[in-house]
Amino acid sequence: MPRAKGGFVTRRRHKKILKMTRGFTGAKHRVFRRANEALLKALSYAYRDRRARKREMRALWIARINAAARGDGLSYSRLMDGLKKAGVEVNRKMLADLAVNDARGFQELVKVAKGSLS
Repeated sequence: MPRAKGGFVTRRRHKKILKMTRGFTGAKHRVFRRANEALLKALSYAYRDRRARKREMRALWIARINAAARGDGLSYSRLMDGLKKAGVEVNRKMLADLAVNDARGFQELVKVAKGSLS
């Protein structure tokens, strides 16, 4: 009995990979072997960077808070310590948003933090 090569299943799998690599450059979207390599790499990068994005955003928020706090005469660490002692529970994302979009509101929080540090 001749060996069944599984052409239908293989073709379906190849088409799925090539469909997912649409938009890749060169042979990476045309040749199955190159497309499969590129897709595996792309998916691993996507998985890794979904986690890295969270770290990068936190770093950005801290940089923005620090810049705004230093404009009001306080370092980032002193501001966070003051807010914690004052019992103000505002996360870094919201603090950064206040620092960028609502300078007066942020200055009020800095005053609260300064008051609790003294």
